[in-house]
Amino acid sequence: MKVKVTMQDIADRLNISKNSVSQALSGKDGVSEETRQLIIDTANEMGYTYSRGRKSTEEEAGTFVILASEFAFSKRNFFGEIYLSIEKEAAKRNKRMVIQSIDHHASEQLILPPILFDPSVEGILILSHITTPYIQAVTGTGIPTVLIDHHHPDLKADSILTNNRYAAYTAVQHLIELGHTRIGFIGNIQFSPSYYERLEGYRLALYQSAIEYNPIWVFDRAIEEMDDVFNAVQKLDKQPTAWFCVNDGFGFLINSVMYKLGYQIPQDVSIVSFDNGQLSRITTPLTTTMDVDLSYFGRKAIEQLFWRIDHPEEPFIEVLLPTHLIIRESTQHPNT
Repeated sequence: MKVKVTMQDIADRLNISKNSVSQALSGKDGVSEETRQLIIDTANEMGYTYSRGRKSTEEEAGTFVILASEFAFSKRNFFGEIYLSIEKEAAKRNKRMVIQSIDHHASEQLILPPILFDPSVEGILILSHITTPYIQAVTGTGIPTVLIDHHHPDLKADSILTNNRYAAYTAVQHLIELGHTRIGFIGNIQFSPSYYERLEGYRLALYQSAIEYNPIWVFDRAIEEMDDVFNAVQKLDKQPTAWFCVNDGFGFLINSVMYKLGYQIPQDVSIVSFDNGQLSRITTPLTTTMDVDLSYFGRKAIEQLFWRIDHPEEPFIEVLLPTHLIIRESTQHPNT
């Protein structure tokens, strides 16, 4: 009995991805005409049977896995919207999505989820950071992997990122244009590379405007808790007239602390935060913030994963996504 030739057989013969074969045989974009013709010729030579008039049940079938720490999954407002976008884009391309939460024990012991050893898995998306050794173990499987909102020099994978430096620069520049020169920074740069990059953007804005960097007003190891923020800020002999906060959570806390200390927002102190999440929209007054298009994160992640599957030998790249400043009631010129 003659063995049925599959798209994977053709892909193996040509040393290309199954997805490229699927695109070529279905007449879709994504491969050059020269490659398309080579695939068609090879398919005919091998005796592959397909119908150009209907979608093959084999076409683009497969599984993508989303990995994230329990902490990342708990941030539903941020990563939840990214996931919904990923799921929507994957469904358009006939991909099944499997979500896997990585707990602390699995992360520390480098225990990979069994789903990664399923032959149907064609790609992996990792939401935010787990640990560098764990992500290295994941990429060590050889399965094409894309990181979302995380990168590290030791990680060999594509990354989809917010342009954190330029976004922070824009936020602080807004405060400078209003006339502020005493601008504080608060966040925890040890928590995420994104926060470290936002500190760099903060410093760049000060440098470009010839404003002296004052380490007294920089809290770069802050814990995102009310008591910690209050104890740190209330000790200052001279308060900044404005704060740049690495996320909306710190923006919310600075807002609360300022009121506790007897300051009015924005008459006495201006605040800019980051993410345009729910907390920036429930403060009084509403918080000026940097908006991140979370659905765009998901779309670009899926696009990049398909590209990586088709181009396994290409250098790893980082895609920086734009942000935009949403000016609300928490910022104004300093009270002279």
